[in-house]
Amino acid sequence: MKVRRLLKVAMLAAIPMGMAASSASAVEGDTVVLQGLDKVTARVWTFDAPVGREVRFGTLEILPRFCDRTPPEEPPESTAFLDIYEARFGEERASLFHGWMFASSPALNGLEHPVYDVWVIDCKVTQALPPPSVTEPSNESR
Repeated sequence: MKVRRLLKVAMLAAIPMGMAASSASAVEGDTVVLQGLDKVTARVWTFDAPVGREVRFGTLEILPRFCDRTPPEEPPESTAFLDIYEARFGEERASLFHGWMFASSPALNGLEHPVYDVWVIDCKVTQALPPPSVTEPSNESR
């Protein structure tokens, strides 16, 4: 178990070096698109999770903290920082996962749970940006 954990940490430490060039031009999103597998029923759901708001998937409570994606001119990659808890009725909420997930490598740093799998599909911007302000030309130049 320790070897597996050390391998995971080493792999995650290497990722930011390769992403450093693309992170400067990354597009920050306000919604994470997640996909979840219920291993008991073998059903897969795709659902949106707004950044900063908890969503439920089965007994899981998922709180996205941040998401971004590379611009269209670069190879596609979406990343999200998630906090995932298990909240069963009548029990105290248990912490399951806190960290980054990568759409291009769902097995790299995913949720390890006996009933559910959760992974990132995309990071998107759902709220429109405010239109640029338009100023009237002044009459002083005439």
